[in-house]
Amino acid sequence: MNNNVPAEDIICGRNPVIEALKSGANLDTIYISGSGGSLNLIRKLAKDNGIVVKDAQEKKLSQLSGGASHQGVVAVGACGEYVSVEDILAVSQKKGTKPFIIICDEIEDPHNLGAIIRTAETSGADGVIIPKRRSASLNATVFKTSAGAASYVPVARVSNLASCIDQLKENGVWIYGTDASGNDYTRTDFTGSCALVIGSEGFGISKLIQKKCDFMIKLPMLGKINSLNASVAAGIFMYEVLRQRSAE
Repeated sequence: MNNNVPAEDIICGRNPVIEALKSGANLDTIYISGSGGSLNLIRKLAKDNGIVVKDAQEKKLSQLSGGASHQGVVAVGACGEYVSVEDILAVSQKKGTKPFIIICDEIEDPHNLGAIIRTAETSGADGVIIPKRRSASLNATVFKTSAGAASYVPVARVSNLASCIDQLKENGVWIYGTDASGNDYTRTDFTGSCALVIGSEGFGISKLIQKKCDFMIKLPMLGKINSLNASVAAGIFMYEVLRQRSAE
């Protein structure tokens, strides 16, 4: 069995997955090998329900199912409910504060995502936004790594991160990308409405998302290593936002 996914969060086989989809079960991702017949029906039902479908090799399905008969399809249950971007914007409205949002651009390591969610909760962020594709999701590993914070921090999963950023801008939120080409983060004003974009572990922020950012910020690097773990860097930036807002 895959150590990252508890057995109770796994549904194997075509009919069980179809029934789970029809019942509105809280599914995170469906892994499929092959096409045709009932597998095409599963793809359609998943699309109708906004559930991510990933094509996978038989080896991956066998790993997820623990060797049980999977008939070419395995569904992984979500450990939490996703919210909308509007729901996250409503958090600051309810608190009477300016929006403070974390955007994860293709953070694929669930340990990193869990750690980011944990720091988002402790630093007072309103919510976290992740893309549907090429991103860790609210699985058991994320929940465990977040030390329970994933139960309190709203997480939105969007199909188009660029369009989501446009939506945030329309609501008066300034977008701060994190990259070595940016300005020193300590000389940047975060007291207004802001969203921090944290790039992927290996490649940073994608070119498209960089173009969407209003500002680029960086951490000073004095050693021989020119980057930090994504969740560590995110934590430093988040606490600078908190520090500045607490000083007002």
